Amino acid sequence: MLDQILGAFDAAFSIYNLIAIAGGITLGIIIGAIPGLGSTTAMAVLIPVTYYMTPLVSIAFLVGVNKGGTSGGAIPAILLNSPGTPEAAATAMDGHPMAKRGEAKRALKFAIFSSVTGDTISDVMLILLVVPFAAIALQFGPLEYSMVFLFAFALLSSITGDSPLKGTIAIFAGVLLSTVGLDPVRSTQRLTFGEMNLYDGLPLIPVAIGGLALASVLSEMLDIGRAGGKVAFDLQQSKAGEQTKLPAREFFSYWKTIIRSSLIGSFVGMLPGLGVTLAAFLSYGAARRSSPNAANFGKGAPEGIIATEAANSAVVGANLVPTIALGIPGNIAAALLIGALVMHGVVPGPFMLQMHGDLIYALFASMILANFVHLVIGRLGVNIWVHFATIPRGLILPPVITLCMVGVYLPAQSFWHIGVMLAFAGLGILMIRTGFSMVCLVIGFLLGGQFETSMRQTLLLYNGKYAEMLQSPVALLFLLLSVGVMVRGFMRPRIVK
Repeated sequence: MLDQILGAFDAAFSIYNLIAIAGGITLGIIIGAIPGLGSTTAMAVLIPVTYYMTPLVSIAFLVGVNKGGTSGGAIPAILLNSPGTPEAAATAMDGHPMAKRGEAKRALKFAIFSSVTGDTISDVMLILLVVPFAAIALQFGPLEYSMVFLFAFALLSSITGDSPLKGTIAIFAGVLLSTVGLDPVRSTQRLTFGEMNLYDGLPLIPVAIGGLALASVLSEMLDIGRAGGKVAFDLQQSKAGEQTKLPAREFFSYWKTIIRSSLIGSFVGMLPGLGVTLAAFLSYGAARRSSPNAANFGKGAPEGIIATEAANSAVVGANLVPTIALGIPGNIAAALLIGALVMHGVVPGPFMLQMHGDLIYALFASMILANFVHLVIGRLGVNIWVHFATIPRGLILPPVITLCMVGVYLPAQSFWHIGVMLAFAGLGILMIRTGFSMVCLVIGFLLGGQFETSMRQTLLLYNGKYAEMLQSPVALLFLLLSVGVMVRGFMRPRIVK
């Protein structure tokens, strides 16, 4: 074990890995600082670049992009009151008032320090919990795995999109799309319509990039006329008499908020499908309820920024717990990481620690190292990131489309993949306009093959004796949780009304 840990740190400190981490964090912050984009878009666009890297360097690079993109979303939220992602809206509530009263750089420092602290706490929890989670998962059979997948689907559909029904439809549409190709048992054609390119199924990367990144960019371009032109005024106002210093003693005086928010983000991240938006607003609400200065929230309270950013970044590490231990992504960023791992021949799941232990421990070491790199780059770049937030979206979005095209074409050098990407971009725009969740569809597509395999094995194993399935306490527990989550999700709109 000691040799494995020492080898992991040796691999993490290699020059190529350090460059990948620093480059990923820098690109993540830059892309995250552009309103309308974010860490998910950055990862989706940059995954094809990792095709030519080693597994460790590629995953470390993408983890860096995710870390940087998550914290980078605070930049436009604070400076421009223009949150590019839903979770950054909570940061804007207190970050922008601080910027307007001349404390923009202090607000940015609160954001970066909180992000790194929350991220570090989350990474430590990942390292401590992933082995017990994997040990438990090894005791699961096909029935238990089927119920875990159902629970993940129910949890995701109940909190994503306009309604649980739309989320459920999107998930099982993704599961249906995952069946395209040759049947894994009988080798018969399924939904191929005689097209040979579909015999191997729909390719994951074009589906993910088209449905998530390209659809988002094209939607943004369709709405580009709504973009305002007040950027310069806000920045000039924030520079006048600006207070810039943030002593460590002042930051850590909010230690209760830091720890509480990091734990909230970590626990939310470990539950499949919940994601950063829920963590951000849960943490913000908890900080406001427990603060003696609750009346200052929304008027420029540093606690509001700390609560949001610590929780956002804590999700990044924690969502890898179910990803590595169970092979179930905690959110769409983890789903993209699974796609990258599969592209390099590494299958996430409970056997991953046994088969690829060196890679996992090296990844853990890289994540801890990335937090220190993130702190340095984020702190030194406070003055620089301001300028990226002012780039007009009309100038930055067309190059992103080009990157999507090139990124999808290069790995397989296939125009068919570009066609798949464009088809799913169109589907993504349609789903965005009609209130369906493309995230649900992509995760359903990603997990569909594993879900189908588990279900087929379960049906063969029990051979019609369905009553015996209820004798498994784990399967029964997850089945009841799935039903409870769906019932609560369908009743929630009525409760709100």
